[in-house]
Amino acid sequence: MRRLRSGSKHATGVDTAPSDKQTNNNKRRANISDRTPKSAENPSHRTRSKQLPAKAPAEPRTEPRKSSRVTPRKVAAHMRGRTGQTEKEAPEEDKAAVKEEDAIAQVPDKCQVGGSPLYLVEKKLGKGGFGQVYVGRRAQGGSGKDGQNALTVALKFEHRSSKGCNFGPPYEWSVYSSLGGILGVPKVHYKGRQGEYYVMVMDMLGPSLWDIWNTQGQVMSQEMVACIAVESLTILEKLHAKGYVHGDVKPENYLLGQPGTPHEKRLYLVDLGLV
Repeated sequence: MRRLRSGSKHATGVDTAPSDKQTNNNKRRANISDRTPKSAENPSHRTRSKQLPAKAPAEPRTEPRKSSRVTPRKVAAHMRGRTGQTEKEAPEEDKAAVKEEDAIAQVPDKCQVGGSPLYLVEKKLGKGGFGQVYVGRRAQGGSGKDGQNALTVALKFEHRSSKGCNFGPPYEWSVYSSLGGILGVPKVHYKGRQGEYYVMVMDMLGPSLWDIWNTQGQVMSQEMVACIAVESLTILEKLHAKGYVHGDVKPENYLLGQPGTPHEKRLYLVDLGLV
């Protein structure tokens, strides 16, 4: 009988020599065991996480909080800080914005322009794109609620350093002059310059649509909404027919007529500074 060589099959037909596949698997296991970190073999080698010291409690605020109101002065200072400019090197636009803000509190107590009667400047009504509007009350005489002889009028002040006055009187003046007599545009009775301000004397009007919306619990009847839609579109149509685009249509710029007058339910479009 011939001897069975190593690696040959026995009589049972089973190969006793390891196959190439088994050899490769054994090598892979050996390599994995060699790469096993010590921390996995011995838990004592695991690193402990460092404990950070506890933060001290915050001290109570003793200084007063600074105002968060954004003003032209703050914007100009912020832009100078970003560009490394000093106040003397600031752009002319920033200087004009700061100067306009400083001048807001210097509106005159009395006003008389363009041959108008003397008016006493009272409470502030609002602020437009470039100007601010105050109540003006005649110092002497006067009668009625509208027209040149009205007891109270609307005085719109615009500082000469405003962007709308770069080339002299506000461009808004010429717009009102060309739109004079159009239904839905308030009448300007007098205009002129007093000190640092250009002033317009206009008819006093009533509340804005925004004020009405808020005072009525943000609810309007269908009839009122329909009337507002028709009148507002009619005003814009006439404005466009003259070659103008308002540019700032919003509820705050639509006002009703002065209460107690025949025009108290008529709609008016104001603030033509951006036309």
